[in-house]
Amino acid sequence: MPEPSRVSVSESTAVVLLSGGLDSTTVLAIAKSEGFAIHALSFRYGQRHSVEIEAAKRIAKRASVRKHHIVDIDLRQLGGSALTDDIPVPKDRDLAPSAVDSREIPVTYVPARNTIFLSYAVALAEVVGASNIFIGVNALDYSGYPDCRPEYIHAFEKMANLATRAGVEEKTNLLIRTPLVSLSKAAIITLGKSLGVDYSQTTSCYDPGPGGEACGRCDACQLRLKGFREAGVEDPIAYATARSGAS
Repeated sequence: MPEPSRVSVSESTAVVLLSGGLDSTTVLAIAKSEGFAIHALSFRYGQRHSVEIEAAKRIAKRASVRKHHIVDIDLRQLGGSALTDDIPVPKDRDLAPSAVDSREIPVTYVPARNTIFLSYAVALAEVVGASNIFIGVNALDYSGYPDCRPEYIHAFEKMANLATRAGVEEKTNLLIRTPLVSLSKAAIITLGKSLGVDYSQTTSCYDPGPGGEACGRCDACQLRLKGFREAGVEDPIAYATARSGAS
């Protein structure tokens, strides 16, 4: 699947949504490889896996971003997700395509999360003069979230250009960049390694232990481990039980 929009890069500043996970860290490396000055944007939104904020801080510092913005919003007030409410995180689900109902949205979906995050990113882009926003959505190895689909990104990009001063005045065309949208998790890892990404600094688990160790059983852990296995690379992070990404 192609990216929603691609034009030659002329502006030097970009906003990168950075969760501290594998995908967003790879996207940050891609943006840097294209020569952008980066404004990284992370959210402390009441997620149970708040250890990702510390990961994002480490990654942003190592990447020497121009500024790392951390926004506090409390989506626990709305709930409705295993990540922001007292709902158990599913473990050991069979994620094989034949076993997953594509119409069923997992309970780890946070209602409107990417819409909220991208709205903040659009606001920040207007303030810092960026016309490129990078987000690590993926339409292949993902958990069935509706706001990770290319058609959603297309629609949001169109809306953003209708809703911003720069778009209305036709000074610039805001692009929502999704360089990972058509890549498998293994391909993402291979690409990241070629760009020098240190995946030991990342975290993916939805339900980490008290020391930040990954459970190895939630959807995010399973997809991550599968990606490392298929890429033939050892997963460098700690798991609650011994697991090998390259086995």
